[in-house]
Amino acid sequence: MMILFRLAAVLAVALLLTGPAPTQAADIGGPFALVDHHGNRVTHESYDDKYLLVFFGYTYCPDVCPTELLVFGDTLDALGDQAARVQALFITVDPERDTPDKLAEYLANFHPDLIGLTGTTAEIAEAARAYRVFFRKSPTEGEEDEEAANADTQAYLVDHTSIVYLMDPDGEFVRHFVFGQGAETLAGEIEKILDADYAGKPAFSRPST
Repeated sequence: MMILFRLAAVLAVALLLTGPAPTQAADIGGPFALVDHHGNRVTHESYDDKYLLVFFGYTYCPDVCPTELLVFGDTLDALGDQAARVQALFITVDPERDTPDKLAEYLANFHPDLIGLTGTTAEIAEAARAYRVFFRKSPTEGEEDEEAANADTQAYLVDHTSIVYLMDPDGEFVRHFVFGQGAETLAGEIEKILDADYAGKPAFSRPST
């Protein structure tokens, strides 16, 4: 029952974000100051002239995050030379456990061009607010008992929004993708946007319906 409740909460938030109205879309994204998995201090301006593919998750995530990061890698491979114009970012929602070293160890299992970002609790919260990302700690199954939870403070999951955001080089929201869309879909849509941008045409601000 506890697991079903958590899944329902995350799904509800995801549904709210699957079709943002133009006024809402304009509010997605913003400046951030975090630390990458190499230990370097970075900001939203550290990736000059690149589109950002942004996903919030955490290294202890049992299923959604590794699945999405595999999609990220396959998307970058499918883009070929165009991938040089895109930077994929994995921003943790669990900064207490996801140190730069932990992110580096985790991301070694995925595409080499992925960058993991962490920071203080306040910095992560600020970045999540900017992208309208929901997240909260939840005890693992069997840890609902307070005494058991206190015995192992590392035993928790984090419910979080599973939306992928594509931002343009100026930091403006372009479109989003939802969990379950494969690399072929992401690469195809991103390629259209990159081609339109290269041709001097307006990039798509919302996905087609």
